[in-house]
Amino acid sequence: DLQKRGCHNIDAVTPTPQTPLIMEALLLAREQGLKIPFIYNCSGYESPGIIKMLDKMVDIYLPDFKYGIAEDGAEFSGVSDYPRYALDSLKEMVRQVGDKLEIEDGLAKRGVIVRHLVLPGKLENSKEVFRLIKKEISTAVTISLMSQYTPIDKVRNHPLLGRRITAEEYQQVLDYALELGFENLFIQEVSNNALTPDFASDKPFG
Repeated sequence: DLQKRGCHNIDAVTPTPQTPLIMEALLLAREQGLKIPFIYNCSGYESPGIIKMLDKMVDIYLPDFKYGIAEDGAEFSGVSDYPRYALDSLKEMVRQVGDKLEIEDGLAKRGVIVRHLVLPGKLENSKEVFRLIKKEISTAVTISLMSQYTPIDKVRNHPLLGRRITAEEYQQVLDYALELGFENLFIQEVSNNALTPDFASDKPFG
C-alpha cells in the first residue's frame, strides 16, 4: 500500500528487538510485489549475528557510530564495548551491500550511510571513529556528520555535555575526515538553540 502511494522506501527505525518479525513481514511483502528499498535504521551497537541474518533482505543500512573510544561509550551510554560491536556490525553491513552508496534520480537505492554525532569537547572520539572506519573498512563509506547535539535539562551542568558544539569543533572534525580521504560526506551547519523547545519549562512548546 505504501509503495502504491508513492513512498520511496520503507524505513524500520530501531528495529533490532523485532528483527525476526520484520524479516517475516518483509518476505511476505516482497512476495506480494514490494520493490522499493528497505532501510535498517539502527544504533550501530548491534550483534553481527543479527546483521548476518539480514543478508539479501536489507537494501540500505543506516547505523549510528557514536563512539570510537570505548571509555566514552562506557561513560555516556553505559557500554564499554561499543566500538567493537559497531565496527564488526558495520563490516558485515558493507559486506552485504558494498561500501559505495548507490543513488538513482537523487534517491538512495543501496548501500550504507553511517551517522556520527559530534559531541562537545570530544573531538578525539569523533576522529577515532573516522580512523577506525578507514583502517578496518574503507574511506568510500558514506558518512553523515551531524552537528545537532542538544543538551537536555539533565546534563545542563555537565562540564562537557552541558553545551552545544561550536562551529570550530565541527569544522575540525570535518577537516580531519577529509585529510583521511573521506569524500562521501553529508554535512550540516552548526545549529543554534533558537528552535529548540525548553523541555525544563511547564510549557515547552509555548
